[in-house]
Amino acid sequence: MPILVVPTTAVHRSFLAAWDELGPDHERWMGARSIAGAEEEWTRGQAADPAEFARLVDAIRTEAEPETELAAGLVHQTVLWFVDGVEFLGRLSIRHDLTPALIEVGGHIGYCVRPSARRRGYATQMLTQSLPIAGVLGIEPALVTCDVDNAGSRKVIEAAGGELEDERHGKLRFWVPTHVS
Repeated sequence: MPILVVPTTAVHRSFLAAWDELGPDHERWMGARSIAGAEEEWTRGQAADPAEFARLVDAIRTEAEPETELAAGLVHQTVLWFVDGVEFLGRLSIRHDLTPALIEVGGHIGYCVRPSARRRGYATQMLTQSLPIAGVLGIEPALVTCDVDNAGSRKVIEAAGGELEDERHGKLRFWVPTHVS
């Protein structure tokens, strides 16, 4: 059964395959960048090198640590990968705090499922599995947003207990309880 895990080098090959599926227009969803310290972004070619991929994984993991310095305007985040064994299925970020921009359009939690794994309920599983983690981080409730025309994501958020607050800047804003019932 697929689960959320901290980023790991064990999924290197399938991470690259997912990157290829998303293509250049959507590659930002792979999260092949680090906001820790001096921000750094990896290219597909760099990430193909096992040593560079390990460096990417380490950098992403540090983003959750309170002592990690971030550039002004950025917040600590826990990045989790949704995997089934060594198969990378998607990524999810839990932002520990909200900036004015995140309050408007980004929210606490963002996620992406690789194209070949879509329409299998994975986004719902990812969001549901992330809620207790967000709760441990002191987030209650979590703000989760989606584009107004993204019916699939809206269903995911509502299935997790999301209550629609409003629409801002083309985004629907939902508040989702993080406590375990």
